[in-house]
Amino acid sequence: MKILLLTQTFYPETAPDIKGLPFAKKLQEKGHSVQVLTGFPNYPGGKLYDGYRIKFFQKEIINGVEVIRVPLYPSHDSSPVRRTLTYLSFAFSAALLGVFLIRKADVMHAYQPPATIAIPALWIKLIRRIPVVYDIQDLWPDTLQSTGMVNSRWVISLVGVYCRLIYKFINYFIVLSPGFKKILSKRGVDEHRIEVVYNWSNDITISGNGTPATELRKVLHENDFVVLYAGNIGKAQALDNVVQSAEILQEKDPRIKIAFIGGGVEVDNLKMLMVELQLKNVVFLDRVSFDKIGAIMQSADVLLIHLRKDPLFTITIPSKLQTYLRVGKPILMGAEGDAVDLLKNSGGGLTCEAENPDDIAEKIMQLSHMPCEERTKMGERAREYYSGHLDADIGVDKALQIFKKAANKK
Repeated sequence: MKILLLTQTFYPETAPDIKGLPFAKKLQEKGHSVQVLTGFPNYPGGKLYDGYRIKFFQKEIINGVEVIRVPLYPSHDSSPVRRTLTYLSFAFSAALLGVFLIRKADVMHAYQPPATIAIPALWIKLIRRIPVVYDIQDLWPDTLQSTGMVNSRWVISLVGVYCRLIYKFINYFIVLSPGFKKILSKRGVDEHRIEVVYNWSNDITISGNGTPATELRKVLHENDFVVLYAGNIGKAQALDNVVQSAEILQEKDPRIKIAFIGGGVEVDNLKMLMVELQLKNVVFLDRVSFDKIGAIMQSADVLLIHLRKDPLFTITIPSKLQTYLRVGKPILMGAEGDAVDLLKNSGGGLTCEAENPDDIAEKIMQLSHMPCEERTKMGERAREYYSGHLDADIGVDKALQIFKKAANKK
């Protein structure tokens, strides 16, 4: 098949991760022709990457994948106005220019976020007669409201009306969880047009065996029991509750350490809370390159996921869960809903009540008191579940089945 990937961000940007360059390469490895329509790289800093400047359009080949870039207004700060301008500028340039720049394709994969990606997707569908498979990774307007990006009720309502309208013209949907499918069905989408395809993990280098030679153990004692959180540190993660749990753990077992690695808007606030509580068992590590993160995860004793209590997060499966499962270490998850179900099915960890420092501390203590062999088996179950249910080849093959259905019904 000839496949068009429509996405606002693409390599060398870090988003959309698995549905970006790795996805394109997997499709080509399976014998399909892939072309990408995207913007000029500026995510997440809002500044163009070195070697790029805004042009009318630009074509390039990245790892054998043909990429067409169209102009946009680069901004990723906290201003809703500038962020909206970024979304709309790409949407209209992709629609007006992309429709002439792309080759004829059998199917188009449109990646959301943002929901404005539907503007070029549906325009290209209309003009070039290319059916659309719409991949929803962030549910709008729910995400806008839950993250606090938009607080205006009338704007939220308007975005909701827009989404319901565009859904009528999409051929098929890919969603990341059963909860997403239920929500779309309630909003009028025929469930036969919706397929759940669980995300998979990017390729990561997993090395190290918990020895002091790894990056994590360079800053912690060899005999520490290390709980590691790796990823975005923002409001949605509500990690202040995890820091508060460290105060409890510091009194009960100083051997237990909690480490954070990553960046985000809440890092400084968490560091101030750590100082306020006079914690000596919390460590913040600088971001590292992707080729090191697997070894760092591997050197931890437990990998942590935590999400704020919010209806949206009960149907969200954070992408770090798949990565954690693949690493093969015990997982502690403070969340509710679909993500918890997935972890329980894997047998790869324990759950705790989100936003409850006492329960977080209690479950960390439970894991620390487990025999090492039991934790090892827990990690092995996690890795086996990933290989049997969430591997990239499994996800890409499911996506291709949906692509074929869309192409055959155009």
